[in-house]
Amino acid sequence: MIAIRLSLLAWFTITTNLTVPPQALGSKTTVIVNFFDQMDQQNLRVLDVGCGQGRDAIFIARDGHRVVGVDISANGIRDLEVAASREKLDIQGVVSDLATYQPDGMFDVILIDRTLYMLVPPVRRAVLGVLLDHVTIGRWQLIADETSNIKEFEAQALAHQARWDAGWVRRGYLYLRRI
Repeated sequence: MIAIRLSLLAWFTITTNLTVPPQALGSKTTVIVNFFDQMDQQNLRVLDVGCGQGRDAIFIARDGHRVVGVDISANGIRDLEVAASREKLDIQGVVSDLATYQPDGMFDVILIDRTLYMLVPPVRRAVLGVLLDHVTIGRWQLIADETSNIKEFEAQALAHQARWDAGWVRRGYLYLRRI
């Protein structure tokens, strides 16, 4: 029994001193990875909405982009910042409720990966409206969500005061380009 406890303690000590294992936060979403792989620029300013512990934020920063990750979970943001610090990644974590969050400045890409569906419809619409205001002209808002919500998000973007093009719409995904 003592050997097992020592082994568990050793395992905990070793693993807490390493960077976040690639699959610890779940698998990366292929279509989102593909989007960033096809970008011909680095050093884009990216907002990861509902970032949690940073599954998307970490790989995006590893690709050479500056990331702001926002999440309501202080623990998730703490884990994200620890991982970013260990790898010297350009990631800023923000603890905030999306219902009251106001992004700081403009972004080249805003990523909302399976987050909006957790909000009640009026709050979801308000949050999306705020985020649409913070994308630089010619840049992108990427949404991964419940398939049943995508048409509503597309309609809201196309009715928004800024001009938007639904550049890529697939089952559960909407990539909007501000024009």
